[in-house]
This record gives sequence, C-alpha cells and structure tokens, in this order.
Amino acid sequence: MKKLIDFDGLFDKKLSSFMEENFGKYTEKQWESIIPKLYKSFGDTFIPSAGNTPKGYYAEMGDEELVDTLAAHVREGAPVSDFLCNELEARNCPDGLLALMRSGEEELVAFAVNLAGDSVKAFDVYFDLLTGDLDGEVKDTVVERLKGDADSAKERAIELYQKHVEREYMLEILSRCRQRDDRVFDILMTAFRTSPDELPMHASYLASYGDERALPVLLDFIDRDETNYLEYQELKYAIEALGGEYTRIRDFSNDPYYIEIMEQSQAPVSPEEKKD
Repeated sequence: MKKLIDFDGLFDKKLSSFMEENFGKYTEKQWESIIPKLYKSFGDTFIPSAGNTPKGYYAEMGDEELVDTLAAHVREGAPVSDFLCNELEARNCPDGLLALMRSGEEELVAFAVNLAGDSVKAFDVYFDLLTGDLDGEVKDTVVERLKGDADSAKERAIELYQKHVEREYMLEILSRCRQRDDRVFDILMTAFRTSPDELPMHASYLASYGDERALPVLLDFIDRDETNYLEYQELKYAIEALGGEYTRIRDFSNDPYYIEIMEQSQAPVSPEEKKD
C-alpha cells in the first residue's frame, strides 16, 4: 500500500499562503465561493511528495488498495480527503467497502455507507446494519440509502416488518416505493390505523407513497374532534399531497399544541437568533 498523504493538510498550507497574499481583496462571502474552486484545482496540481496529483494518486490504485488506504486513514486518525472519497464513490461500491461495513468499527462503517451510496450491492449489508447495534445516525444514513432505490429493497423490508424488526425504519423505506404493490399499501394503511401515537408520521408515509386510495381514511381521521393540531397539520398535508382537499373550519384555540406554537411564534427574537 502507498504511503498515507494528508492532501487536505497540504491544501490548507497553500490556502493560507494564498489568503495572506490576497489579504483584503475579497469579502468573507467571496472566500466562501473561491475556496471550493481552489480545492478542486488543487486536485489536478502535481505534488512532488506524492509523485502525482491528488486525484491521480488515488486513481492509479486498485480497488483493494483504495479501500485499505481509507481504512488506514481512519484508524490512524489521518484526514480523509475528498479526493480519496470521490475516487471510491466512482468505483461503484467495491467489495472492500462491504467488508468495512461488517467490521463493527463505527467510523469505518459510516464512511463505507456514505461511499457505497444506494448501490444495490450493499443492500443486504445495509439491512444487517439496521438490525444491529450501531449508532442511530448511521442507521438513519442506511435508511436514506435504501430509500434511494426502495423498490429494490421492498421484499426484504416487507419480510422484516412482518417479523416485527425495526418496523418504523421498514415503513419509512416502503413509503418510498414507486411501483404500486397492495402489500405495501396495506402495511402503510394498517400502521396508520393502529398506531395513534405515531399518526402524524404514518400519515406522512401515506403521502410519500402517493396512493390516493388512502384519501377516505385520511379524511375520516382529520375530521374527528379528538384530532389535535399537530395531527391536523400533517393529515391536511397528506390529503393535499394525494390530490384531496379538506375545507371544514376547525377551532384549535384550546389545543395545547396550537397554544405552544402560537406562543413560540410571538416570542421576541434576539439579534443573534435573527442573524441565524
């Protein structure tokens, strides 16, 4: 394996010199636009210590060496440059990334998941990660990847849902399926009907799925007197997303959620908050 090179550290040194040479020429806003362009240009700059450009240094590596280099950077605490990540992303999920996902090392797993993207090759491992003990943020990223091609993930998601495994994650994935499937519709509808504490979220899943057969049920739930303001808002959104309409005027003036939201909207805003 080639030696590890901190290309980001080298870039920072060049950037520091460039900023000193051009002190006062650009506003902070202009620097925000200039720096990414300089970084991109740096990728094609010959670096004597590397014997190549940053992009070329990684491009000439084989898949296995590239993955090993990523692992070494992470394990040794060396910065992982975008040039390394971009080259790995371009390799369309080499097998070595799947091995990193199975390593149990959370930082490596997180890198591997991000770099594998929504490649179907990674889906079996993704589902294994969802049913494991990883950090919630990593699981959230995995779900986003599976949602990117939910139709390919559908069968496994249905299987795990029926086995009562990470059901909320499975619902989120199934809600992004684009091929109509009565099994998916029935699962989303049953979850909506039978989980009153999760009603707003489950309404959003029906909206995402986009099957207008859900409209009569959504219209029934939104018209119930016990529907609170937060539920009302999400139900109304779902109804409109499916091409429906709800026009009855409702009074939520005594609803605690409505009162809290109104109080927050009328609270004075500090100069710092305004800036944010």
